[in-house]
Amino acid sequence: MLAVVRKQLKSHPALIPLFFFIGGGAAMSMMYLARLALRNPDVCWDRKNNPEPWNKLAPTHQYKFYAVNLDYSKLKKEGPDF
Repeated sequence: MLAVVRKQLKSHPALIPLFFFIGGGAAMSMMYLARLALRNPDVCWDRKNNPEPWNKLAPTHQYKFYAVNLDYSKLKKEGPDF
């Protein structure tokens, strides 16, 4: 399989950027899915030791991937009542 791809890339060098960008996009999407699975507060991997993970959310922690103009350090320190 790799020999066929290598042969095609040698005969058509314009395909190299296509392979590069498609591979980079696939790698970035996999990294984002891994980040969602490991860092998202909605995901609970350990039900025995942490059955209600939403009770341990800190209101001063930024859970968004990108926040524009919000300073989380100035928020109240107490958490929500569930």
